[in-house]
Amino acid sequence: MRDNRRDFIKKISYLTAAGSVAGITACTGPEKKSKNAAGPEISEPNGKDVEWPVVFGQDKPKMCLISPLDSKYMKKVKQIGVDNVLCGGPQIPWTVNSLTEIKDQYKAEGLNVINMMIGGFNNTIYGREGRDEEIAKIKDSLIAAGAVGLPVVEYNFYAHRFLDGYYNTVARGGAGTLSMDYERGKNVPGDPAEGTPQTAEMLWNNLTYFLKAVIPVAEKAGVRMALHPNDPPVPVSRGHAQIVATFSDWKRIIEIVDSPSNGMTYDCGVSREIGEDPMEVLRYLGSRDRINHIHYRNVIVEKPSLKYEEVFFDEGQVNMFAVMKEIFRLGYKYGLYPEHPRALDYDRESAVGIGKNPGDAGYTGWTYNAAYAKAMMQAVASL
Repeated sequence: MRDNRRDFIKKISYLTAAGSVAGITACTGPEKKSKNAAGPEISEPNGKDVEWPVVFGQDKPKMCLISPLDSKYMKKVKQIGVDNVLCGGPQIPWTVNSLTEIKDQYKAEGLNVINMMIGGFNNTIYGREGRDEEIAKIKDSLIAAGAVGLPVVEYNFYAHRFLDGYYNTVARGGAGTLSMDYERGKNVPGDPAEGTPQTAEMLWNNLTYFLKAVIPVAEKAGVRMALHPNDPPVPVSRGHAQIVATFSDWKRIIEIVDSPSNGMTYDCGVSREIGEDPMEVLRYLGSRDRINHIHYRNVIVEKPSLKYEEVFFDEGQVNMFAVMKEIFRLGYKYGLYPEHPRALDYDRESAVGIGKNPGDAGYTGWTYNAAYAKAMMQAVASL
C-alpha cells in the first residue's frame, strides 16, 4: 500500500459530518427547553443562533484537495463539497499563459486553484552553478502567479527527502496506515549523483540566498510563499542535513526575510511528530501572519522525529478540534488541506482512483478526511 495522497473513488456519508457537529455543539453550553411542532419539550444548546447550512466567506479557511486535470475527477471533488484545489505547477518559468490554461480547466468545473507547488531548482538547494538562472525563473514564475491571481506558491527545500523509514501498518478493521521509523533507513548510503552531502550550514546559506532573492519579488507580486516542513522531520537523510525539521528551524526561516510572503505551511501532524505542541506552533506562526497554507492531519508519536504512525483524524494525539478553533480565531483565510487519507477496503476492492492501485488510498479515504474537516469547520463556526 502506498500512502498515495491523490486518489479518489465515489460516495460520501454526510451522516459522519452531521454527527460530529451535533456532538460537539451539544457540549457548548447549558441547555434550554423549547417545544417542537408536536408539543413535547426538547433540549437545545444555549448558544448563539446559527443559520444553516453554515457557509464560509472569503475571510475564512478554504478546504482544498488535490485534483488532476481531469473533468470527471474534478466533479468527484466538487461532489463532496470542496471548491478549492492545490496542484503541481508547470515547468519553470511559469507564464501567464501556462497558469491560465491550468486554472481555466479547474474553473470550468467550479474549482479554484488556491495553491500551486513549485520545483525545479535543485541547483539552488545544493548551491551549485546555475542557481542564479533558476532563481531568475522562480522570480518570473512569481510575477506570473501574481498576474493570474494565484495567492499561494508552496515549495520544499530538501537536499534529500527521507523516505527509507516508511512502512505499512494496519489500523482498525484492517485499514492501512503508514508508519515511520528512522532506524529502518538511517544507514542507507547516499546517492553519488547528488554530490557532496549538504551540511546544515551549507543549506542555511543556500536557503538564505534563495529567500533574499525571491521574497521581495513575491511580495511585490502579491503572492505568499509557503515552505513545507521536512516530513519526515529526521536529522539526516542519506548524508544530507535536514534544516526545515524543527520548530527552531521554522522560527529562523521566517526571520530571514521579514515579510508575510515568507511563510510556512503549518502542519499539525508534523508539529506533533517533532514533539512540539501543535497549538503552540500554530499560535507562534499565526500571530505573526506567517501561515500561508495548512495541512490538517493526525499522528501517534512514539519517539519524536524518529518513530510515529500516521492515523485516522479521530484517533491520534493532536486535538483536531482545538487546532481548528485556533485556525479560525487567528483569522486564517488560505487553503486547509485534510491530507494523508488511510487505505480503506472499499477503495482497494474498487481500485478506482488516479493510481488505480488496489493498495492506494482512494476516494472514500479522501471523503472521510474532507467530511471530518468540514464538520470541524462548521462546528467551530457554530460556537
